[in-house]
Amino acid sequence: MSDFKKLFSSESVAIGHPDKICDIISDTIVDAYLQVDPQARVAVETLVTSDLLMLAGEIGSKVSLSEQEIAKLVRAKIRWIGYDNPALGFSYDTVEIINKLHQQSSDIAQGVILDNGEIGAGDQGIIYGYATSDGPNYYPLAKALADEIVYRLTKLRMQNKIWWLKPDMKSQVTIQYFPDNLPCVNTIVVAAMHDETAETKYIKSEVKTIVDAIIAKYAVAGFLQITTDYEYFFNPTGRFVIGGPNGDTGVTGRKIIVDSYGGYSRHGGGAFSGKDYTKVDRSSSYALRHAAKNIVAAGLARICEIQIAYAIGVAEPISINVDTFGTGVKGDTELAKIVDEVFDFRPKAIIERFQLTKPLYQQTAAFGHFNNPETEFSWEKLDEVERLKSYL
Repeated sequence: MSDFKKLFSSESVAIGHPDKICDIISDTIVDAYLQVDPQARVAVETLVTSDLLMLAGEIGSKVSLSEQEIAKLVRAKIRWIGYDNPALGFSYDTVEIINKLHQQSSDIAQGVILDNGEIGAGDQGIIYGYATSDGPNYYPLAKALADEIVYRLTKLRMQNKIWWLKPDMKSQVTIQYFPDNLPCVNTIVVAAMHDETAETKYIKSEVKTIVDAIIAKYAVAGFLQITTDYEYFFNPTGRFVIGGPNGDTGVTGRKIIVDSYGGYSRHGGGAFSGKDYTKVDRSSSYALRHAAKNIVAAGLARICEIQIAYAIGVAEPISINVDTFGTGVKGDTELAKIVDEVFDFRPKAIIERFQLTKPLYQQTAAFGHFNNPETEFSWEKLDEVERLKSYL
């Protein structure tokens, strides 16, 4: 067993992946309601298949958006994603939209705003936040690489710099870890939907050139050993012409590991997209990422995972747990006490601190809830580091 390798893999999906389309559309509806009513309560699920999109869910708002207004927003977002040709089997101008959104239950609504002005948790839930020093921006290395591969390829497609590339795409990165050296890339898998006239050998080589440049960037930054002899798979089946919703049905909330930490951290099971800020699955995940990241940045641990749990209609979390996997400078129980002293995980406090009533959710669904390459969300700020250092 002496030659057994320590490997870890994470994946990412592009904005044109069927499930990610659904996340983005659901958050488009969330943002649309928050734009006109910052107190709106929204829970939206989207399903897509061949030239069909269905919306279902509950809305509680002082302002009602018509089916025509929602359909216009949905079609515009599908076009932005890149489905602008009926030949793809799913297109903004030909897709049938079925809208089954309805009024939110008053039983749910009455548990959110409490008599003392607090906001109760919109549902029970177990939520995790995570940070590590092994990757950029205190984000896991394999996941950061996988995200950057699909992001870089997506932006090149949107800028019309890769003519053959279509919107649906996935990447998977396997990192090899060593006891006394920097990790290295062991395997890269890229699946990219392409024009049927593109020559496989050519596009495989073009993508590898882009991937090599990303690896070199991480090596220069000190996160990786430089390598170009990793195992590389591009469209392993040999062809990926039929893709997107025409190739696979998509549903909101099916990419919870892609949306979080790529498997490095545990997950409570609740998806993010399609939910307003009172849903603690979403808002508390952002608050816990903020807390874990500041803990690591302050030097209290090299790895930090925080778990909290809520009861529906109750403001205070019913439990807080910290796990530093043996990397903490203090015991995990003591760190949990510090977290409880420094950070406020009541829903109202989270909403106010991170300004979650603003319509910012489409961007999280598209390019990442954490370590987003286009936006530094408020929950990514290192604004509690100095306070936490006082506990060292």
